[in-house]
Amino acid sequence: MIMFLSWIVFIAIYAFTNNFLGKIKNLPPSPFPVLPIIGHLYLIIKKPLVHRALSKISDRYGPVLLLKFGSRPVLLISSPSAAEECLAKNDVVFANRPRLLAGKHLGYNYTSLVWASYGDHWRNLRRISSNEILSSHRLQMLSHIRSEEVSSLIRRLVRSAQQDPRVEIKSLLFELMLNIMMRMIAGKRYYGDNNVEMVDEEAHKFQEIVRETLRLGGTTNVSDFLPLFRSVLSRKYEKGLIEVQKKRDSFMQSLIDENRTSIALAASRQTSLPKDHKKKNMIEVLLSLQESDPEYYTDEIIRGLMLALLSAGTDTTAGIMEWAMSLMLNHPEVLKKARNELEYCIGHDRLVEESDLGKLPYLHRIIKETLRLYPVGALLPHESSEECIIGGYRVPRGTMLLVNLWAIQHDPKVWDEPTKFKPDRFEEGDQGVREGFKLVPFGSGRRGCPGETLAMRMVALTLASLIQCFDWEMVDHEAKIDMTEKLGLSLSKAHSSLLNCRPRPTMSNILSHI
Repeated sequence: MIMFLSWIVFIAIYAFTNNFLGKIKNLPPSPFPVLPIIGHLYLIIKKPLVHRALSKISDRYGPVLLLKFGSRPVLLISSPSAAEECLAKNDVVFANRPRLLAGKHLGYNYTSLVWASYGDHWRNLRRISSNEILSSHRLQMLSHIRSEEVSSLIRRLVRSAQQDPRVEIKSLLFELMLNIMMRMIAGKRYYGDNNVEMVDEEAHKFQEIVRETLRLGGTTNVSDFLPLFRSVLSRKYEKGLIEVQKKRDSFMQSLIDENRTSIALAASRQTSLPKDHKKKNMIEVLLSLQESDPEYYTDEIIRGLMLALLSAGTDTTAGIMEWAMSLMLNHPEVLKKARNELEYCIGHDRLVEESDLGKLPYLHRIIKETLRLYPVGALLPHESSEECIIGGYRVPRGTMLLVNLWAIQHDPKVWDEPTKFKPDRFEEGDQGVREGFKLVPFGSGRRGCPGETLAMRMVALTLASLIQCFDWEMVDHEAKIDMTEKLGLSLSKAHSSLLNCRPRPTMSNILSHI
């Protein structure tokens, strides 16, 4: 009994002292109490929807909070003005990433584009990805890949509808994005038009790697915040990270070697460059840089860039499209309005093309509203490289920053009826995604997503094509689609959507020739 009372007194004194010292040092307010060792982890442990749990904490204590997740100080931001202070005014200060176990093992010991600290190395990786791989010019040159793969998806849906109209939409969208990203990265695809996954060993291996990466890479282990217990808490998790990284490395290296062999073979035969040589894939671009600077552009650097592009460009983009389709089916008046826009602007005599997307303002409003309700990255993790002032409070160096985009984009002080799907809340004709710092689903500043333009093009083109060519409805006409979330690498649906898909009679002539 005495021992128990002693612990109660110790915890009370510890919590009171932390709170008192925080006020003296002008630190941001902190929820009471702060427990020894675990800090505020008790507020989020066993809560899978961490973004919602943190949002409730902010509702109670304020939009600028200092939490203690174990030994790690965490600045929690949940207002547009505070987000702007962090991601615009103090952009450089918060340009680092926190060092988590996933970054150590999946990010080549924190040297990949996603996990590297801000500095010359990171700036160079960002320059390569922005200028050499994801620039508007290169995306335009590779537009034929996106067009061909969307057409392939349409063919698959037409053929499958003849036997069974039911489709599991997320799988199809995921395979679409895998084909597009792999063609951009390595010049090859893994899924065909017959609606059956290719059965060769390479395709199976590739799919397994992607699934394991999504499962492990989107998980934050408690040991990231309790380093003293890391050997006990993270043994299985860390082993999984190491194993999946070996598989990722081996697979990506095989693609590099394959492209390197093709280039060498063409050179030995003195084969002239084809007219469309500028459309070369990402590996070929990076191998040409390796020739000029082999010490810097190592195979490891190339693999890291390949994996960053693959991880960011598949599940996340497919997820946005699945959310949008689900929202439109739950709100048939929105789907009807989007279809009317397509019929008016494009008609029934041809398929929608990328060049048409600027004529579809209502479609862009649907996408913006989807990203508001279900942001790609619900929580943006950064880390401060030096002390700074946020919201009038002192934020120490080495503080992990979490910008709760989900909370900002669901804030009733910012948005009218924030939980409702209302595309008309956005002004017509505005095709941009951002609304100041009220809507930043792809992040902002130096750490903003470099693939935002590619993602928006793919989402708009795919959704427009699916709406134009097919009639969609829920398998169970009496129920609405389950919109339950799960948080991993991105905010995705917890349960896949099974939908009925039938070719539209007005598009039958076009679809018969695609």
